[in-house]
Amino acid sequence: MVEIDYRDDGLVPVVAQDGDDGDVLMLAYADDEAVRLTRETGYAHYHSRSRDETWKKGATSGNTQRVEQVRVDCDADALLYVVEQEGEGAACHTGHRSCFYRTIDGENVGERLFDPEEVYE
Repeated sequence: MVEIDYRDDGLVPVVAQDGDDGDVLMLAYADDEAVRLTRETGYAHYHSRSRDETWKKGATSGNTQRVEQVRVDCDADALLYVVEQEGEGAACHTGHRSCFYRTIDGENVGERLFDPEEVYE
């Protein structure tokens, strides 16, 4: 097994990519516990920097990510989760399919699949 470089803060960046069409869905961070849980359960787990806790993607919204493969980059300091996005198909807490739903100029280029105010009351 490849030894992951979790950096000084104990975290590694993780890109989640749709296994069917290759779309980049989100960027998050994981600690060793989140990576272990992802490997054990087959579902994406991440580390919330704002809450300082490990969380299962979709635990509240139902938009879980079944992990098909975990890849590590050449420097072992970033991970790629190749996933099947479950639930309504939204990876972003804003209700969009991808967290990358807008351009730098503010143009919305992504599809919104649910209203977050209804899900995260």
